Amino acid sequence: MSIEREADAAVPAMTPQVVEAPAPVPSPTVAARIAAAPLAVRAAALVRVQAAAGQLVPQLQYQIMRLGTAGQAGLAALVAALAVAIGALVPAYHALQTLNTDIARVQHPSAVNNIEQAIPRLVASLPTRAQIPAVLGQVFAEAQAAGVPLSTGRYAYTPAKAGAIAHYEFEFPVKAGYPEIRTFINRTLTAVPAAVLDKLHLERKAVGDQQVNADIGFVVFVRSGEGS
Repeated sequence: MSIEREADAAVPAMTPQVVEAPAPVPSPTVAARIAAAPLAVRAAALVRVQAAAGQLVPQLQYQIMRLGTAGQAGLAALVAALAVAIGALVPAYHALQTLNTDIARVQHPSAVNNIEQAIPRLVASLPTRAQIPAVLGQVFAEAQAAGVPLSTGRYAYTPAKAGAIAHYEFEFPVKAGYPEIRTFINRTLTAVPAAVLDKLHLERKAVGDQQVNADIGFVVFVRSGEGS
């Protein structure tokens, strides 16, 4: 029994070892097939889509031919109506966007401040009552340059009221050609920024008349100041 124990002690314990086998390396041919697989799938999908499209076009042509002449005309009218509707809605959409932008700009406090600052400058640019003779002389000069005789005229002064600016009302009955009258009005509004066209009445006695009778009225705003 003792001999057996010594023999057992002399034999060293054996530790099992695990040897890992190297992973298999695919051959170049197999690797190329693996890399080309997604391309092949996409190519196959593209072929299927093209085939479906090729079948859809004849089907649409057949369905359109089944509609007959009246149906084809109705379909063409529907397509034209859709095109017209789209052409009308797109500009309207852009106009709505522009309007929204303008509203937002007006609602912005800086815009309100700019308007409040512009009003005093505008009022300060208006002529005073003492400058009205010079303004009237400018109106006569523009009428003469346009070939419109101003033989008579009427005027009235309205003083400033709550929320309103004082102004003069000038009215001139004239007889001249329509182009000359239009030129006179345009020149006056350009030369006198404080003036606005308040009245225009035209009357032609006969169809062949080259001249018309016109009643032209201007309003010239004035500010309070020296000589007012």
